[in-house]
Amino acid sequence: MNLLKYKIWMFLFFITILLLVNKADSHYAVLQLPLLGKTIYLDPGHGGRDPGTIYNNIKEKDLNLEISLQLQQELEKKGAIVFLTRDVDRDYSHKEDKSKKRGDLSRRIDMIEKANSDMYLSIHLNWYKNSYYSGAEVLYNDINDKNKILADNIMTYLKKDLKSTRHITPTNLYMYQNIKIPGVLIECGFLSNDSERNKLQQKSYQKKIGKVITKGIIAYYQQHDTT
Repeated sequence: MNLLKYKIWMFLFFITILLLVNKADSHYAVLQLPLLGKTIYLDPGHGGRDPGTIYNNIKEKDLNLEISLQLQQELEKKGAIVFLTRDVDRDYSHKEDKSKKRGDLSRRIDMIEKANSDMYLSIHLNWYKNSYYSGAEVLYNDINDKNKILADNIMTYLKKDLKSTRHITPTNLYMYQNIKIPGVLIECGFLSNDSERNKLQQKSYQKKIGKVITKGIIAYYQQHDTT
């Protein structure tokens, strides 16, 4: 079953469930499923031969995946259909690629673009030589007018619930200037910061990140995009 057919099937399934309950319960269910009918593609950054940033034996690629899996659960609780570019430790480079990194990113772009999803979220971690820096932030490219709006909504909750003091930032990185559907890059914290690194390894904090990002996405759809 391809993605479009699956999306339609899941949407009809949820609608059927809502119709089977009484009117009061239906209203309650709609409130509990604010992302009903939305398809979101998650991209856990790096993977396979590409570990991302590293601190001792702690690899960004592993934490990106763990956070993405927690985020998937939170989004699905709110009614979204969620797909991931990877759900294991792998990359998409081929041996014949002149640039392994570019090959990997190009195939991720193709996966996201061909899926015809409503949104993508790329999950990464930050690093800086000065270990003082900390906090989650959102980067966006203006290839789509909705990207900055989405970034603002997610950043609002990163500041409110994770106490981040950082801000949204434009990016011209290859991947994000080549995906036309709405989406952003979320740097969930600094692996170079001792305190934040410890939190990022905890399941409870990974789950919290998932909840916070989900709040931002719900706010985005409620306030700025109802289609």
